[in-house]
Amino acid sequence: QVQLVESGGCLVQAGGSLNVSCAASGSIFSINAMGWYRQAPGKQRELVATITSGGSTNYADSLKGRFTISRDNGRDTVYLQMNSLKPEDTAVYYCSANIRTARWGSDRFYWGQGTQVTVSS
Repeated sequence: QVQLVESGGCLVQAGGSLNVSCAASGSIFSINAMGWYRQAPGKQRELVATITSGGSTNYADSLKGRFTISRDNGRDTVYLQMNSLKPEDTAVYYCSANIRTARWGSDRFYWGQGTQVTVSS
């Protein structure tokens, strides 16, 4: 029942900015941490950033300062603001969330399907 749907990915020029979003829907009791990962062509999927329900954030060291994660708990949505984009940022960006679907259940990890971000030279 739970799904995460990303939106906002597109082609941008190097140096530009982009904001992508991910909305969770379905049978949701609560959402703990949400996050963003990315996978470039031929590369392993890597952590971009995470954010707790209380707003505490963590970033990949190489991305800290350029990317900002935020969330709207009322809309079950997480955002990633990407600034000063570089060609090496080109990747499929996946959102994730730890979601509890029942009152007495435990958190489960969910993935979105990803959104393509392409940064041109």
